[in-house]
Amino acid sequence: MKSMKYEKHMRGPSVHHTIKETIAGGLEDPFYVVEVEDILRKHKNWLHKMPRIRPFYAVKCNQQPIMLETLAALGIGFDCASKAEIDTVLSMGVLPSNIIYANPCKTRSYIKHAAENSVDLMTFDNVEELYKVAALHPKARLILRLKVDDSHSVCRFSMKFGADPAKAHLLLEEAKRLELNVVGISFHVGSGCESASSFSDAISDARRVFDIGLRMGFDMNILDIGGGFPGTSDPRVSFDEIAFAVNQALDKHFPAVDDDGQETKISIIAEPGRYYAASAFTLVANVIAKRVQDIPEEGRQEIMYYLNDGVYGSFNCIIFDHWDVHPKALLSSSELLFRQYYPSVVWGPTCDSMDCIKRDVILPEMEVGEWLYFPEMGAYTIAAASNFNGFQIPTVKYNVTPQIMEILRHLPSWPRIAKVLDVPVMERSFAVSMEHPVGGCIPVH
Repeated sequence: MKSMKYEKHMRGPSVHHTIKETIAGGLEDPFYVVEVEDILRKHKNWLHKMPRIRPFYAVKCNQQPIMLETLAALGIGFDCASKAEIDTVLSMGVLPSNIIYANPCKTRSYIKHAAENSVDLMTFDNVEELYKVAALHPKARLILRLKVDDSHSVCRFSMKFGADPAKAHLLLEEAKRLELNVVGISFHVGSGCESASSFSDAISDARRVFDIGLRMGFDMNILDIGGGFPGTSDPRVSFDEIAFAVNQALDKHFPAVDDDGQETKISIIAEPGRYYAASAFTLVANVIAKRVQDIPEEGRQEIMYYLNDGVYGSFNCIIFDHWDVHPKALLSSSELLFRQYYPSVVWGPTCDSMDCIKRDVILPEMEVGEWLYFPEMGAYTIAAASNFNGFQIPTVKYNVTPQIMEILRHLPSWPRIAKVLDVPVMERSFAVSMEHPVGGCIPVH
């Protein structure tokens, strides 16, 4: 099997073709190119590596229509954290039973809205939440979220969410008194998890509390292992390593077959976000200004570049997600060969000096009007971008090969996907659109 890094290299030219075609049309604003095949490939890999676990995509990570529509068509579930996210997913025809309202601390009106729309699977981690649910959604199926060790993750959640496993029995007792229906246990090892053992340990913790619930008479039938799965080509801990650790832990603590040889009725779900979104999106930004400055004390020059996207836009991931971005010059091989390289600083476009994208990076000397691109920018980027200082959020372009378009056309939600891609729905029109002459690739705008 090809490594992810090799596959990423092999599918680069089609993305670059879409980039070059877009800028050749005179566009000067920043934009994304989405490789739809990458989303499908990720799902196939998930099914192969963790077949027992049904993914519920974390909508907050990236709610671009192409992401949601493609994943919905593949039949996965959705992790929603608000009324708006629930409404977005329901509007695509997703059944309420395929949604988990995975925010442990919910607005009262949002709980009521979930009840009115038959979204009954939701998480909790405190007694006050139980009182709200008892009053507003007493038929909800509740999942108790546990606090687990997330010290090996880039973004840690345990300081904000999760019940102490040692005190979980008190919450279960109160849920019992309120006649609420607790059906499972969940946890989240943190976003950007860098230790496969974090999942193993959390699954072990979940088993102990799961058994407490069973002894209390709850119909415990769901384990939710949360998110934290890597989605880029070079994580510190690979998806394969995490999948191996998770599968081993599940076999030990939540085996698919019991001691009597009977298939267990426990459903295993997860809440991946960046796993699906990160590598499918490439961000392209224009060099709108540059400044060369001398650094006498070091006897060198440094070039500062100013782009038309920054930390108030797509690069908010640097601040909120602690992400390290990797700018690349959109230049030909010969241009890269003959240009001089300098220590550089890359800035965003706003008037705020905090708007710094990257320091101490070596780049070929760029000219105003040329472009930098940033691979693997799909997770927690455009989802949290703002219009601060009047700068617009990047537009989105799509890259779809004929083979992938054929797959999409046979999905039940093809009419909605076609609308997102802005291509004709009818088969005859589709056949014409496949006759694009360059590299067998259809850059869809």
